[in-house]
Amino acid sequence: MTKKVPLGEDRRAAIADAAIHLVATRGLRGLTHRAVDEEAGLPPGSTSYYLRTRGALLTACVNRMLERDLARGSAEPPGDSNLEELMVDMVVNLARDRPDDLIARYELSLEARRQPELRDAIIQGGRLLREGLADLLAGLGVPDAATAAWPVAAMMDGLLYDRVAGAGTTQSAEAFESGVRKTLAALLSGLRHA
Repeated sequence: MTKKVPLGEDRRAAIADAAIHLVATRGLRGLTHRAVDEEAGLPPGSTSYYLRTRGALLTACVNRMLERDLARGSAEPPGDSNLEELMVDMVVNLARDRPDDLIARYELSLEARRQPELRDAIIQGGRLLREGLADLLAGLGVPDAATAAWPVAAMMDGLLYDRVAGAGTTQSAEAFESGVRKTLAALLSGLRHA
């Protein structure tokens, strides 16, 4: 049986998914158009047809991860009483289900310091995600939620980074979730009463 080769937008998604996996497993040095073709099971030259430059390939990774983040956020309609639990689940599930995305995002964030186009994509994506986080925080009674979204996002990102690339990799899943739950509860309580 022949493997079905995706076309159009599905092919673009397959290319971005393969590129994300390569960045996560091989680093940026292992990311080439040829390697993406092989990883995605596409004919040679497919990646360069859709994304001619390395910068376009890197930006496609950022945009694909953002697409997944936004789809996940819209797929879980929270009730007001479950917003804090939703935030815990966001961190725990992202670390468990999408470690490649996280590792690739950290690699790409560092690379973005040297590439303005990539940096712009990361900044725009971060703004969109923080706007969604601000909505959650407002639902939890956090005053000036738009301003609070930045440090909350940074703290959540720190928890995620530690889980996939730091000392947190040695924790059990239960210990990680417990730590996330306690940290978010303390932070949100402090923000509500600040």
